[in-house]
Amino acid sequence: MEFKDRVLKCADCGAEFIFTAGEQVFFHDKQFKNDPKHCKQCKAKRARGSLRVRPETRTTCSECGTETTVPFRPTQGRPVLCRSCYQRQQARLPAAPSSVAQD
Repeated sequence: MEFKDRVLKCADCGAEFIFTAGEQVFFHDKQFKNDPKHCKQCKAKRARGSLRVRPETRTTCSECGTETTVPFRPTQGRPVLCRSCYQRQQARLPAAPSSVAQD
């Protein structure tokens, strides 16, 4: 299969960028089905996390009753814990059994 450089348009900024023949060979070898959608600059911004903004929601801890903020929208009927109660709960949970077979 012969690969040639192609010009694509970035989904974020709209700038054109070149999808090189070498990159196409890599995508083909890895069996990626889709062409890249972002230029190198926008891909770098995404990697640094500058586009990702988490919503902060004020709520009350279900266990101790203190007011806290959480990085998600709580759903009705599910308990929401503050950081310290969550960490205490995680410490109480038994460790998952190891899947490594021993002789």
